[in-house]
Amino acid sequence: MSILQAIRVFLFYLLLGTSSLLWCTLSFFIAPFLSFRARYRFINVYWCRCAMWLTRVILNIKVEVIGAENIPQTPCVIVSNHQSTWETFFLSAYFQPMSQVLKKELLYVPFFGWAMAMLRPISIDRDNPKAALKEIASKGDKLLKDGVWVLIFPEGTRVPFGKIGKFTRSGSALAANAELPVLPIAHNAGKYWPKEGWGKRAGTIQVIIGEPMYAQSNAPRAIAQLNDQVQAWNEQAQRSLGSLPAQPEVVTETVI
Repeated sequence: MSILQAIRVFLFYLLLGTSSLLWCTLSFFIAPFLSFRARYRFINVYWCRCAMWLTRVILNIKVEVIGAENIPQTPCVIVSNHQSTWETFFLSAYFQPMSQVLKKELLYVPFFGWAMAMLRPISIDRDNPKAALKEIASKGDKLLKDGVWVLIFPEGTRVPFGKIGKFTRSGSALAANAELPVLPIAHNAGKYWPKEGWGKRAGTIQVIIGEPMYAQSNAPRAIAQLNDQVQAWNEQAQRSLGSLPAQPEVVTETVI
């Protein structure tokens, strides 16, 4: 990383951290008096747009969305690969209101966690997979019925660019039981915003939104088939973006 790029990254994180602290503090005092949808826009959408603006202007990382016409009018389950923090910012602003699965420990972070707690997240204990799956199923179903998008990263953790993690069935099961589709999303954010380290690369992140996918029923076999279909689509989409080699290296890890 060049000296100029290092300065850009330092400035980016300085402004991002400062804006996060100020915005979360402000949200803590204002958001409780707003409706959920207004609260989501105030806390998440506006700040995430600020983060995306800083990313574009300071780091020169842009975004290209392919397949926006595939987004259904009714909120459903969004299933995306996970390579960096960038897609969390982007998806939180692009789909609204939206809830996502996160570690419950994040809610204990002063100001940031307190603000996140007001956005109806699905907080889970990753050390207790069975309880986590029940939490995703019960809270996710309620959110979907309330017209809230639910974002799930089925790999369960950030996976380095050039690799893909095994997709768990939580997203497909949630969609099948709610009789709603899975909206598959693939991207190459890790190419410009790596999982490890502070370095960033200028360029254009490509996001592909696929056609909604439905399970034939909520039977275990149908859920497994939908999950396989979603992962196969994601692998193919990532190959088209140059994110995966001809034979992708699969990351094996026990995740939710």
